[in-house]
Amino acid sequence: MKSTTFMLRQIILWLVVAGALLSSADGLVLSCQVKQTPEVVEAYRVCASFEHLLGENLDFDRAYEATFTRNLARRRAIAIAEGEFGDQDFAKIDDGLLIKAYKLRMQTFYLMLPLAGPSDAEATMFFPPDIKEILQRKVPTSTLGFFSYVSQLERDVVHFRTHLERLTAKYPFVADRVRSFRSAGLSAKVEPPNTYKIEPQFGYLHADVLGKDEPYYEIDGLVVARDQDKMRIVGIRFFNRLF
Repeated sequence: MKSTTFMLRQIILWLVVAGALLSSADGLVLSCQVKQTPEVVEAYRVCASFEHLLGENLDFDRAYEATFTRNLARRRAIAIAEGEFGDQDFAKIDDGLLIKAYKLRMQTFYLMLPLAGPSDAEATMFFPPDIKEILQRKVPTSTLGFFSYVSQLERDVVHFRTHLERLTAKYPFVADRVRSFRSAGLSAKVEPPNTYKIEPQFGYLHADVLGKDEPYYEIDGLVVARDQDKMRIVGIRFFNRLF
């Protein structure tokens, strides 16, 4: 009986000690968590906002206006750097038209994403000839042609959205695709890590967007930098976001 009582006391003592050690370890882990700078926290927050806004109704223009740089010159530089407009005489194209063209091309891209990766049977349904024409539309080389091109992009966006809505209404599996894509944006948890410190990068690829000495952060394929008094998006790295 005494032996049994002694063993029970030893077990209880061991559990108490083990519990104390675990609590101590938890406290150590918590104390070792890295605290990010307010700038980093804000950079992650603006990226989360972009994802959530896109997830609501795939409206790139709305997400862009809420989260991208407000600097007109920088917006123009982003449009030239990422718009893939070819060998244009950009000096003859005004800021508003270039930025509008960029946003329209991006809108088409985001409307296409829920249909990406179709099976052979789905491909014809998802991308009939009129939609293929939109996705394969060439950018004109003349300035005069660029004006007409932007007007065509506007019509393309309306047509593509109508096509996507029609597919969604008619086919439940397409509705599931769209719902899944939007849900991924709405539920995206873009939060800074707490195990290591995020440091700014320098020498951004597109020098006209950011100078070589201007710091920036790349978060889930989005490039974020200080824009006057706020952190705002200044670019999208598609390779990182898609692969």
